[in-house]
Amino acid sequence: MRADDPFDDPAAARAVIAADGTVTRWNEGARQLLGHRAEDVVGRPAALLLADGAQPPPPPAGPRWSGTLALRHRDGGTVTVWMLAHRGRPEDGDTEGWLAVTPLPSGRTDPTGDPVLWAAMVQSPCATVVFDTELRLHGANDAMADLLGLPASHLRGLTPSDIGGRPRHAELERHMTQVLRTGRGHDVQTRVQAFGKRQDEAWLARIAPLTDDAGRIVGVCVTAHDFTEQSRARARLQLVNEASMRIGTTLDVTRTAQELTEVCVPALADFVSVDLLEHDHGADPTGPLTLPVPLRRVAHRSRTAGSPESVADAGEVVVYPAAAPQADSLIAGHSVVASVPSGDLDPWLAVDDARARQVREFGVHSMLSVPLQARGVTLGVAAFTRFRHPEHFTHDDVLLAEEITARAAVCIDNARRYSRERETTLTLQRSLLPRGLPRTAAVDAASRYLPAARTGVGGDWFDVIPLSGMRVAMVVGDVAGHGIQASATMGRLRTAVRTLADIDLAPEELLTHLDDLVLHLSHESGGDAGPGEVGATCLYAVYDPVSRRCTLSRAGHPPPVLVPPGGPVRMLDMPSGPPLGLGGLPFESVEVELPEGSVLAFYTDGLVDGRGDDSDADAGSRMFCDALSHATPGSLDEACDRVLHAMLQSGPATDDVALLLTRTRGLPSSQVATWDIPADPSLVAPVRKQVLDQLGVWALTEASFTVELVVSELVTNAIRYGAPPIRLRLISDASTLICEVSDTSHTAPHLRRAKTWDEGGRGLLLVAQLTQRWGSRHTAEGKTIWAELGLAEEL
Repeated sequence: MRADDPFDDPAAARAVIAADGTVTRWNEGARQLLGHRAEDVVGRPAALLLADGAQPPPPPAGPRWSGTLALRHRDGGTVTVWMLAHRGRPEDGDTEGWLAVTPLPSGRTDPTGDPVLWAAMVQSPCATVVFDTELRLHGANDAMADLLGLPASHLRGLTPSDIGGRPRHAELERHMTQVLRTGRGHDVQTRVQAFGKRQDEAWLARIAPLTDDAGRIVGVCVTAHDFTEQSRARARLQLVNEASMRIGTTLDVTRTAQELTEVCVPALADFVSVDLLEHDHGADPTGPLTLPVPLRRVAHRSRTAGSPESVADAGEVVVYPAAAPQADSLIAGHSVVASVPSGDLDPWLAVDDARARQVREFGVHSMLSVPLQARGVTLGVAAFTRFRHPEHFTHDDVLLAEEITARAAVCIDNARRYSRERETTLTLQRSLLPRGLPRTAAVDAASRYLPAARTGVGGDWFDVIPLSGMRVAMVVGDVAGHGIQASATMGRLRTAVRTLADIDLAPEELLTHLDDLVLHLSHESGGDAGPGEVGATCLYAVYDPVSRRCTLSRAGHPPPVLVPPGGPVRMLDMPSGPPLGLGGLPFESVEVELPEGSVLAFYTDGLVDGRGDDSDADAGSRMFCDALSHATPGSLDEACDRVLHAMLQSGPATDDVALLLTRTRGLPSSQVATWDIPADPSLVAPVRKQVLDQLGVWALTEASFTVELVVSELVTNAIRYGAPPIRLRLISDASTLICEVSDTSHTAPHLRRAKTWDEGGRGLLLVAQLTQRWGSRHTAEGKTIWAELGLAEEL
């Protein structure tokens, strides 16, 4: 049947009978036994070889048949022989059909007097078989005969392939040949279906050479040792080890449940399903479970493609009545084994026609239901079903399933808790981040924020803050770490930045104050925490649309990228500065002139880290610059989407991503008017006249009364309490008019409540009532008092 079979060995009669009953091969041993030549038999029905009146053997139920047959000799006589037949396995390289073999009489004496067999019986501690140097069976003890399920007296002269008829026996022959050639013993682990067993079992074959008194090899002895239990124990340990490595690779509940099913099919069961209780917003359940139990199918897996055994799809709610093993195990809090032959499933199947049909169709014979429990909380149930595994679930199977399920339950609970914390953190962060960016006359802005796919929500933030004088502050920052603590710290820093921005600090001064805050937070986080315990980076920029200059300072944050109109994209060269929280180190600022229409891109390191070639630290930055060069023409909202798509197409970000794009605007000189004011109170009236003339040029005469009053109060205060030189500036755009008075005094004004008979002290209170907002900012030369009027209200 195979090229390496000793088919023509004359020590045994062999024939191959095809599936249609015709003889396809006939060896010399068969000719010696029955006298028929091969050309007289091959191609003819094998039934013609039966003696007259002999009944053909019944159709074999398995892959092997043995028995006694009466055959017709060529001379007309009857030859009664014991015959062994093996069904050919095409998947093993055999042709379809049967190999029939019977040993020929060898003329040897009683084996009990054979010294070779005697030596084998003495040396063999268990099931033993002895072969001669031509690998013909010389004898077998009773233990080996019981293992094979064949009489030992009929096996003499057959080879291992004749006896087994399967590739592993041909492999055994090769090992035996090696032992005969080398004279050294050899152990072979194999799987054998012992007689009377329903499936293969693990055996160890110990092959040893047999020698005579002169030391010459006269045969080979094979002893068989059953180590099925040891093999199963090793397989169980390997499965537990595999489960520890493969289950819980992510913090995703569905994926973790799917990993449980992948580990257990087909090693432990033919079909595995995982159903979880639905806890509100991930909260732990309160109170006992009640019947029937509704569960949501999270994952299932079958050794059959498409999982046809399942009556529910992933995501569907399945309701288990009291008779179901899943409900029983959840209520009892321990594993439940049920089998079809014992009738354990009858009450359930009687009320569930769909499952009853599945049980009948697929031949389900046993089920094992194990509750998923972790940290004292019941999460759901894992159900194991067998229909191809011939054995029912044993006690060892239950222990194995409980061990794997316990590991999976902890991983599922970790994923559930992580999802709950992540959702809480996301909600907190969304509440702390700006819901929308303000519309300003200085810049157009668009932003995007993406939480990390796996590491959890971090502390990235951004903001656009309107300042006095039509200026605008742009800020982006990143708090180290992930989770609620990082988000809470981010919220405190964002609030602090807005507060410090309101007092119009220069960028480097603002970062110095922010550094002090982070250092304070580090000490708060732990009594002995040192500098840097709460780490953060920040970039703060202030853009003035009148001068079209931008002042920037950064604290360990990636520098912004500038996309000038019609010019090459470049990363701004500016001092990096230390990260926030180290304390005692200075920050520096840089000032750049920006043509109108320039795009400034602010971002966090999650967007560029790990992109491109890992060996090139700047690969991500170059990718970002290239993406910006192609994305910034047109809408900034669309540009944000195009940039994120280009940067994240290779995979999701491993850290939070914040992106803020701003396009600068410039105020033309015609919208700005400036006057130098003499320090003489008598000249305030001419100044008011010039302001009214300018309002006429801007077609804002409706606001004349309010503007005249505000200008008069601010200029008078500057002359009375400030120091020359004094300057008045008006800035106008479509919706706002700004009045600024600057002097060289560093004393800031403040509101006070005037008494009834006081002649002064009411000017700033009047300004506060007539304007949208007012304030002061310190400059290198002194201070500036400003007030904003809403033109829509005045008009």
